[in-house]
Amino acid sequence: MQTIYNIMEAIIPFSFIKFDFMKNALLATILLTPLFGMLGTMAVNNKMAFFSDALGHSALTGIAIGVILGTKNVIISMIIFGIIFGLAIRKVKSNTKTSSDTVISVFSSTSIALGIVILSKSGGFAKYSSYLIGDILTISPADIKIMAIFLIVVYVIWYFIYNQLLLLSINPSLSASRGIRNALIENIFVVTIAIAVMISIKQIGILTINSLLILPAAATRNICSNSKQYHIISTVIALVCGIAGLVISFYAGTAAGATMVLIAAAVYFITYLKSNK
Repeated sequence: MQTIYNIMEAIIPFSFIKFDFMKNALLATILLTPLFGMLGTMAVNNKMAFFSDALGHSALTGIAIGVILGTKNVIISMIIFGIIFGLAIRKVKSNTKTSSDTVISVFSSTSIALGIVILSKSGGFAKYSSYLIGDILTISPADIKIMAIFLIVVYVIWYFIYNQLLLLSINPSLSASRGIRNALIENIFVVTIAIAVMISIKQIGILTINSLLILPAAATRNICSNSKQYHIISTVIALVCGIAGLVISFYAGTAAGATMVLIAAAVYFITYLKSNK
């Protein structure tokens, strides 16, 4: 990591870069935000904005389960529960006449309530309340390495399923007629989002992570009609908003995750006004 730190100090002409915790936070932002921008495009296309929010809320139950089982690293229990939670929502949603937002709301409210009850009973809620807001400044080099590996894996998965997922989001019946296994592709996408959300919760925060996932894609959708542009520009907007939010939060003394979201929200409203001229 020292070599990377030296390169960052050499090319970034700002005072914040002399702090190792800011170097780590910047590296994490560069890794996470493009991932969110990319995944967010399909979350918006498939009307799954509320779904990713429910996954964030389910993190509390994942933490609670980890506490009960005595897991030293609650991220593991969060990821496992998040995957099960996401797959359960998709399964129930596809096998009921109830609207998707209702199903997701039922799962989300149940999960967050269960997590709060378990943690409050064991006296651990205060200890893990920091997950609500998140703090990317506490990220470690080990966490960054995990994120880097995951990012590579996601891009490989995306390469193989993107076209199928895009057709599925446009016309499920047509995709099925083309031999695409809709349920399998949806499950892969759900698992990918679940892992992305859970490994980022500690840094971004339960209350803001969904916004960072959805806003760049929503902003891009206001100005793009081409699928390729939509993908690229959403990734760029997410990256720019993430870096700008991190730097501004350092000098303003504000929460990094929330500052990133506010900048992404500002970009959304700018693109909205532009698209309605």
